[in-house]
Amino acid sequence: MRNLDVTTLRSFVAVADLGGVTKAAGFLHLTQSAVSMQLKRLEELIGVSLLDRSGRGIALTPAGEQLLGYARRMVSLNDEVIRRLTHEEFEGEITLGVPHDIVYPVIPRAMQQFAAAYPRVKVHLISSYTRALRSQFDKGECDLILTTEAQSAFGAELLCTLPMAWVGAPGGATWRRRPFRFASGANCVFRSNAIRALDEVGIEWEMAVETNSERTVEATVSADLGAMAMIEGTQPPYLEVIEHNGALPDLGVQNINLYGAEAGKGDVIAYLADLLRKGFHPMQGRYDIQSAHRRHANAGAR
Repeated sequence: MRNLDVTTLRSFVAVADLGGVTKAAGFLHLTQSAVSMQLKRLEELIGVSLLDRSGRGIALTPAGEQLLGYARRMVSLNDEVIRRLTHEEFEGEITLGVPHDIVYPVIPRAMQQFAAAYPRVKVHLISSYTRALRSQFDKGECDLILTTEAQSAFGAELLCTLPMAWVGAPGGATWRRRPFRFASGANCVFRSNAIRALDEVGIEWEMAVETNSERTVEATVSADLGAMAMIEGTQPPYLEVIEHNGALPDLGVQNINLYGAEAGKGDVIAYLADLLRKGFHPMQGRYDIQSAHRRHANAGAR
């Protein structure tokens, strides 16, 4: 019977997540040689190569990719058992601020995973606008915040850069009419940029709704009474990206930034910050693939 050692699995997960032995060693407070030795022991125990060391960096082999999910679960379960049986569970509250339009799909999943790992820590979720969240964070009222910004300000950690899109009701036709009916909350950070884009291409427009409520804006759009600007991929299931083929102006891109995840803030905040990273990073990958496909299609058309 061969038994996997949690210490070696923890080193393997750290190397996979951080992209190298050096960073993993610093994260684990071990020497590089100690981490390398643990990886070697793990490969010898299983009898397969887990890391591809042929390139300049370290990449996972197919076997390594298969092991990674199991390793994460085993390390997490080990830590949960230790916390509960030794009464070392963390208690308290974390305040997380998130703009309305990027709550879905990442935040509910991250909060569920966090609750499983730290059941006695309450996450107080504040859903607001980027400007308000930055102000609350500067005052110390939030531990972590996410923002949607055209650029990454000082102290921000860039999680991903995603395209803006015009969003409307599924199968809707209002966006074709003129004047263009634009739906936006009064405090929406995307409002001025969208209006500027419409003006620059000479599209006549009018406001479809005047409100501070994002739910009211979404209700207006879902009724096909207007169209709104959102980060592509964050629209709710009852709305869809408008395939306008250039009839509406390009809205550029937005950065999704994380504030408050500096080292030294403790395991609880670090864990929640890592869940947010893992939630948003795949969205960047999908956007990069879609962009590559579009460039290829455009090149073929020329």
